[in-house]
Amino acid sequence: MAGDEAWMVTRLDEAKRLFSDPRLTRSHPDPMNAPRVTNSALLDGADWGYEDYESERDGEAAMRALLSKFFSARRMATLTPRIEGFVDDLLAAMAEQGPPADLVESLARPLPMLVICELLGVPYADRGRFRRWSEQAADPVDGQGSRAALESIHGYMEELLERKRIESAEDVLSDLAAACESGALKPLEANAMATGVLFAGHATTVVVIQWGALHMLTNPSQREALRRDRSLLPSAVEEILRRRMSGGEALARYATADIVVGDVTIRAGDAVVINLIGVNHDPLAFPQPDQFDIARKPNPHLTFGYGRHVCVGQNLARLELRAVFGQLFEKFPTLFLAAPVNQLRVNDNPVVGGLRELPVAW
Repeated sequence: MAGDEAWMVTRLDEAKRLFSDPRLTRSHPDPMNAPRVTNSALLDGADWGYEDYESERDGEAAMRALLSKFFSARRMATLTPRIEGFVDDLLAAMAEQGPPADLVESLARPLPMLVICELLGVPYADRGRFRRWSEQAADPVDGQGSRAALESIHGYMEELLERKRIESAEDVLSDLAAACESGALKPLEANAMATGVLFAGHATTVVVIQWGALHMLTNPSQREALRRDRSLLPSAVEEILRRRMSGGEALARYATADIVVGDVTIRAGDAVVINLIGVNHDPLAFPQPDQFDIARKPNPHLTFGYGRHVCVGQNLARLELRAVFGQLFEKFPTLFLAAPVNQLRVNDNPVVGGLRELPVAW
């Protein structure tokens, strides 16, 4: 990490308030002196080009309006059978290979990449390059390597957008190329949006599938409850989303004016990190927060953000999780963890998080 100081928020009510506060932005009022919490080019917003809150808000609103169309109910309905088919194929391949298996490599990593390639219109054959670039771009320490990887992604996206301009299809990149043709978007904006969708739609879901599977494997009563009562699947997905245990802790926002939160004053220019893992385990908002309860209601987790900062791809993530946990233990009812929990290796990248592997057998 970068080593600069930042305020960390772990209470749900304070997080919601700050998400909604116009004085907290991704742009720093004095970029040259902005405290940085990561060297990752993907998340370091200290040098964003917005001059003030209004221009940042307007720019985000315009991009959000376009992205919302890409994640429309119609497009999600079209993707649903494709996602379920991807899960079915991956689980069939795992069964054919036989135990033991690594659930990260067999399911958690390939599924989101398949889905996001389908949505964007990116050739799946290029997934190896994207995975390597994404991991390098998320590196919180090697700023130079992170920026080089991000430049590689941007260069590749530029080629794809040009290709889609000539040969359009029913995918997000074609929509972005058309928006550029009409003047609704600048090429750099389209490229940034495509890169953001690729990373956010892939890396985050990979991690949530891993943690969700681990929670299910280590809570057999909850797993059996879901097998007995399929109506619990939606609430199980929400609890899996809440109980993510690592990743996503390096996104800084900056105070453009003094903000008083309780007995603390966040000074103008200070960095603020809203720790969603801490927020989602706030004992004031979640009774017995460390308990994995697939019937938990209400479940006001902020995994997808809040207010104008809520993730536009949240419904896609939910579709993937419902497909995974609707099939995994039906196809593998005797699935069990093939290594002690305390021997599982956590990915030490705080931007990405997750597990290095999740060995299972049946």
